[in-house]
Amino acid sequence: MATETKTKKKGNIFARIGRGLAGFFKGIIAELKKATWPTKKELFKSTVSVLAVCIVIGVLIFGIDAVLRFLVGFLRGNTPS
Repeated sequence: MATETKTKKKGNIFARIGRGLAGFFKGIIAELKKATWPTKKELFKSTVSVLAVCIVIGVLIFGIDAVLRFLVGFLRGNTPS
């Protein structure tokens, strides 16, 4: 008898999946309402900062690569071009 009540409480698998998905999306919406979104000015400043750091790191990696390429060529006896 106890197993009959458990199976009746579970319900249809599609109904359970639907309830689970509905709860999931309700949770997402609730969390998005709690978030603080940046202003246009803050977003612009952050974007410029990220791009500047990417450019600086790219230049540094390029410089290190050029120096190492020169050193490896020098050690191999190749003339640098």
